[in-house]
Amino acid sequence: MHCPHCGIAFHVNWKTAPIREPTDDDQTAWMAAVTRCPECERETIRLLQLGAGYRKNPKIGPLLDFMAYPKATNRKLTPKEVPDGIKRDYEEACRVLSDSNKASAALSRRCLQAILRGQGYNQRDLVQQIDALLKEQDPKKAIPMALHQTMDAIRNFGNFSAHPVTDQTTLQIIEVEQGEAE
Repeated sequence: MHCPHCGIAFHVNWKTAPIREPTDDDQTAWMAAVTRCPECERETIRLLQLGAGYRKNPKIGPLLDFMAYPKATNRKLTPKEVPDGIKRDYEEACRVLSDSNKASAALSRRCLQAILRGQGYNQRDLVQQIDALLKEQDPKKAIPMALHQTMDAIRNFGNFSAHPVTDQTTLQIIEVEQGEAE
């Protein structure tokens, strides 16, 4: 696994401890699993909910398995060249994705709009900024074809025009379908 703190890859050695044993009313159990990165020496903690048949057949796997600490983003570390404001918003968007697609999408839109404004695309809203970027004729500002296709996909996938509010500001929260924030 890659350490969610420092990004270094290491072989995992999970140590588990029961948190809650099954009861007569509820046959599920809870366990904590902890590992420590040999590079940065920081812990990663997972919580697991185990079903009734787990003790007889551990291959069944947990009912739930989620990262408790740190609030993992499952992303590589943000490069140091990324401006601090965009970095903070991006990392927060990654952290909240598992809790709220809407919040993550709003922060992601804010990042994208900040990047586009930083490159001189000052149109009224995000759709217009993306359109201007995709129609860019200045070879110094034109983006590579792979990124062009990605931006076009973001514009189409986000389907901003179908949302019930306009996207004139990055502060508006719009409905987000499953997978759009990712």
